[in-house]
Amino acid sequence: MNKSPHQVVRERFKDKAGLVSAVRSLATDDLWIDRLNEDKGLERVSNAKLLHLYEVLTAVKKEFGSRGSMVDALLKLEKREKDAEYRTRFESWPTPRIYDYYQSRRAGSTGA
Repeated sequence: MNKSPHQVVRERFKDKAGLVSAVRSLATDDLWIDRLNEDKGLERVSNAKLLHLYEVLTAVKKEFGSRGSMVDALLKLEKREKDAEYRTRFESWPTPRIYDYYQSRRAGSTGA
């Protein structure tokens, strides 16, 4: 049986404050577009969403180093490196969306 997000947070980060600080440490300008509601902050985001964000930011940092490198890899995968408008489209997306799109395109290209 799968563990609940609350159980995972308690095991890996001790409490929600630990998870929030881990996400904040990863949410640098290289990996993150700051669209956060300053009135509410990360403390009001659900554990499941914070865990997903932590996993995505960790994977992007490990695999690519930054959002820009991930966009470059996506454009190379789609053979559209010189298309500036296409690049601008992806640069406006949040990091989890770009990463999910990259994963789906990579999975689709290996299956053919």
